[in-house]
Amino acid sequence: MAKRKGQLRLGAFFNPTGHHVASWRHPDAQADANVNFQHYVEISQTAERGKFDMVFLADNLAMREASMEALSRSAQYISNLEPMTLIAALSAVTSRIGLVCTATTSYYEPYHVARKFATMDHISGGRVGWNLVTSGTFAEAYNFNRDAHFGHAERYDRAREFAEIVVGLWDSWDDDAFVRDKAQGLFFDPAKLHTLNHIGKHFKVKGPLNTPRPPQGHPVIVQAGTSEDGMDISARFAEVIFSAHWSIDACKKYSQEVKTRAADKFGRDPDHLKVMPGLSCFVAATESEANEKYEYMQSLIHPVVAREILSTILGGYDLSKFPFDGPLPEIPMTGGSQSTMQPAIDMARKENLSIRQLAMRIAGARGKSVIKGTPSQIADHIQHWFEEDAADGFNVMPPFLPGGLDDFVNMVIPELQRRGLFRTEYTGRTLREHLGLPRPPSRYADRANVAAE
Repeated sequence: MAKRKGQLRLGAFFNPTGHHVASWRHPDAQADANVNFQHYVEISQTAERGKFDMVFLADNLAMREASMEALSRSAQYISNLEPMTLIAALSAVTSRIGLVCTATTSYYEPYHVARKFATMDHISGGRVGWNLVTSGTFAEAYNFNRDAHFGHAERYDRAREFAEIVVGLWDSWDDDAFVRDKAQGLFFDPAKLHTLNHIGKHFKVKGPLNTPRPPQGHPVIVQAGTSEDGMDISARFAEVIFSAHWSIDACKKYSQEVKTRAADKFGRDPDHLKVMPGLSCFVAATESEANEKYEYMQSLIHPVVAREILSTILGGYDLSKFPFDGPLPEIPMTGGSQSTMQPAIDMARKENLSIRQLAMRIAGARGKSVIKGTPSQIADHIQHWFEEDAADGFNVMPPFLPGGLDDFVNMVIPELQRRGLFRTEYTGRTLREHLGLPRPPSRYADRANVAAE
């Protein structure tokens, strides 16, 4: 079979101090990154200098639950800036790079999300994306007038309806609705305003949205589902999927399955769905130096933190009652993220790892793929996955910031460019153009065309 041609996509996934669980302890890390706006400005501009497609910010609506001993030794998902406000601010200090952040369908309202992302798309000139998630942490329920979290099936049923409403609200106004005719005294054409009037199982939303249609038509929708329900959401709505697959075979199988589902079940062009697995890189001039960087970061992990991170990945399952150097017990499938749970369980069983060994293995990048090596070795890995159709690109997760991103931009990006695998300059202005995605027409466009005829 012929190798795949073309150029890959790259996202820069920013956890404030970096993705390694001990990143905040690195001597060169920005320890106060969670509230340091200038830090975000600098790393976003570095990613833009590297011609990344997008910056990505995750979110949670509660402080992560764990033992206080572990929490007090952690910097991730403890206290962060709200990402929608943050990317709106970052749009003013960047000019080309896409800006994607998370908003949960579990504890926001569709009208809020539609309006905020439409607004950010206008502010940024069409560079915004919405990471559609269903909250996976039980603690969030307690901050929103609930005594219990939604069950897995209910979360995704709600998410489907939520996304339908958001996309519908983005089409409230035709692109040319605002005529602003001073002479005639007509600000907008009433025939080009559309009221959604949605009444469903979970939501009742009249509309219209009181924000004009976004520059991209619809901001890019990003998703990360790997369960059956999650894959259905991705196949129907997602244009980018951030996956957590560790092996090329698993990612290739997933990519083929979700794209086939998008085409067969929802009539979508599979090329309009980009699968981008997470990848955390330790890169250096030599292989031994890269290994030294990795081992140093691993040495900074406190065992209590490692165990708690593993518990979180396993759906909040309490591991403290089991011997740390004993085998992983049977783990029930909970309402947590199945995309991270199952790979961790499979790794422990396949390699006969103890709880300690598994915790230290996956806590560093919190369950995402980690590779170490020279720029050429890192590029080889990326190229292999891309050419084998296992991935359309990668969501790069610097282990610590700003240094981990600097290393990737200064060493790996030039190697990818030299191989013709990545852009040397931006050719478009919007995130859709960066990703090779079409601008979607309004759902009312056909009706308007018929009326015109």
